[in-house]
Amino acid sequence: MAKEKRCVECGHKVKSLLIQYSPGNFRLMKCENCNEVADEYIECELMIIFIDLILHKTKAYRHLLYNVFTQETVYVQHLLWKLVLAYLLLDTYRSLLLRRTNDESSVPISFVLASLEVLVNVLSANFAFVLSFALASKIISIGASRGKEILLGIFISSYIKIFLFAMPVWEFPVSVIFIVDMLVLTSNAVALKVMTESTTSRCLAACFMAHSIKFLADQISGSRSLKHLGSVMYLPFIFKNV
Repeated sequence: MAKEKRCVECGHKVKSLLIQYSPGNFRLMKCENCNEVADEYIECELMIIFIDLILHKTKAYRHLLYNVFTQETVYVQHLLWKLVLAYLLLDTYRSLLLRRTNDESSVPISFVLASLEVLVNVLSANFAFVLSFALASKIISIGASRGKEILLGIFISSYIKIFLFAMPVWEFPVSVIFIVDMLVLTSNAVALKVMTESTTSRCLAACFMAHSIKFLADQISGSRSLKHLGSVMYLPFIFKNV
């Protein structure tokens, strides 16, 4: 992650964000480049920061990616593995929600086989996502040399997936899942723009390519595993009638 703090207004590096005189008594520093307060979010409540993140404000993303998650505050390797696990769990939950809405399938599948199918789909789709994102970053020339940092930013900016937990409570239609997917895509693009300082079009193109390949890999893996599991479930009936 970032070694130096950044101004949330212009993205310029700053030496410090505040001067603390005593506990609870501090003064926010100004950026030498734009002459604005370097990070106004230091005084804001978490809810305000969260709302600005949902609104895709670059200031909020700079605060989160540069001034909160830094090499001074977190150990990157441990944080990356925790985020990978959380990302896979949220994707698994998404797949389970889609499966629940497609229960009209006539093939009876046990819970164990269904769980294995979801796990295979999630792992294969996310493996394709990481590879395609790395390839897209090299093709479009954005942050290819900072793979670990960029990947960490992508996982952090996928926080919108937590809204999937609200679907069973309020009984949202299945279309909400794909709306959340689109918000995750745009959130990833904003985070990529903040971390690489590239153009919006390039960042959107890279994220769109990666998410499209992930979607296709999930569909292909899901259809193949469903056919395979269906044939496995019918084998006992075949041998019984022979």
